[in-house]
Amino acid sequence: MKRNQNIGWKVECSYRELPETFYTVVEPNTVSSPQLVLTNDELAVSLGLDEKQLHSEEAIAVFAGNEKLEGIEPIAQAYAGHQFGNFTMLGDGRAMLLGEHLTPEGQKVDIQLKGSGRTPYSRGGDGRAALGPMLREYLISEAMHGLNIPTTRSLAVTVTGEPVLRETALTGAVLTRVASSHLRVGTFQYAAARQVVEDLRALADYTIQRHFPEVKPEPQPYVALLEQVIKRQASLIVNWQLTGFIHGVMNTDNMAISGETIDYGPCAFMDSYDPQTVFSSIDVQGRYSYRNQPGIAEWNLTRFAETLLPLLHEEQAEAVKLAESKLSNFARIYGAEWLAGMRSKLGLFNEEEADETLVKDLLAVMKDHQADFTNTFRSLTLGQQEEWFHEPDFLEWKGRWGDRLQRQSEDTQSVEALMKRHNPSVIPRNHRVEEALQAAEAGDMQPFMKLLEVLKNPYAYTAEQEEYVNPPEDGTTFQTYCGT
Repeated sequence: MKRNQNIGWKVECSYRELPETFYTVVEPNTVSSPQLVLTNDELAVSLGLDEKQLHSEEAIAVFAGNEKLEGIEPIAQAYAGHQFGNFTMLGDGRAMLLGEHLTPEGQKVDIQLKGSGRTPYSRGGDGRAALGPMLREYLISEAMHGLNIPTTRSLAVTVTGEPVLRETALTGAVLTRVASSHLRVGTFQYAAARQVVEDLRALADYTIQRHFPEVKPEPQPYVALLEQVIKRQASLIVNWQLTGFIHGVMNTDNMAISGETIDYGPCAFMDSYDPQTVFSSIDVQGRYSYRNQPGIAEWNLTRFAETLLPLLHEEQAEAVKLAESKLSNFARIYGAEWLAGMRSKLGLFNEEEADETLVKDLLAVMKDHQADFTNTFRSLTLGQQEEWFHEPDFLEWKGRWGDRLQRQSEDTQSVEALMKRHNPSVIPRNHRVEEALQAAEAGDMQPFMKLLEVLKNPYAYTAEQEEYVNPPEDGTTFQTYCGT
């Protein structure tokens, strides 16, 4: 236990208390010459870890997947999922759960390795990952944290010293991911597909204990569980929509029960505002476009509710009614939180009936002028001009917005302060992310580290952020790929 104590690990694996069908114990897939690329020292401190010890040989061996955390057998989790609408039995094909670490605040978080090699769920894949995509997840997840959007986070990236073969040979790497848990909608689908009600009940009880202990005393705890998951998912998608974030692959296995953003594959932030924007190269039908994200979240939650039916009521008809009554609240919760968020982005402190029309009219004008999503709200916040701000349709809208601001008691300084808290000055622009990753893959981490620092506090409106504000000059269309 000495190594655990030196670094500060306080680990267990309560997930193994579930029936064995939910996981498989796996052995580390060793690599030849691991080296640390970077560690998240701020996160380490918050976890109660000694950030200096993260650079030790012992820590690097754990991060690379060469050694276990002492006293803990790593596992690969089983789950299922609707992938682009098609149901499939899945599992951690290139990840292993090292254990659950207890933070100084008493919170339990998963420590998972991504890209750590083959597992029984790899389905013919090599289970490995390349450096670029692992750095990409590190960068985007930290940017999401800076934007105050619930997210998994990255503790370390380690290169393996071994190539991974894709279209070309790439530098192999492993990401150490920290999450409230890796319980997914797909985990419940896996349990439901096996049709063993007691296993499903065990999973639901474990989820309640892990994430929603407040519902345990409820007369209908599983109904309350559904209700809480709906609320968290609605809030998460609101956060995505308010910042122009597009997840890219909202499969049910990529939707965490905790309400955190998970699995940063084909994701990106919009430049020009277009509700039909997609970033995944394989999403040719636009299933996971920006516009569709709220509807897909509701669809995924419906699949989650279906898995819970045997627990909601002994009579299926009654169970369906209970599920439908809770699912019907999604649109209301989402709509109210989205409008509240948009009011804040426009500096509105109170509520008026016509506010939703005001917001949607602005978005329509932005779409017509292919306006940059982030910079439109940034310029409105700072009182600056965008090229299209002289157009008649925008000027008409601006007049109505000005009248609306005059009908509230807050002064100009308060309005600006509110808008600055809700409109980021900077986001991880696609072209900037790619520049940083290309440099990192070539051995130069400086652009990556500089961009990472800028994104830590996107609401700061600092001079250092100015360099990263503008979209690409050539209007390049960006695409990302699954399997990252």
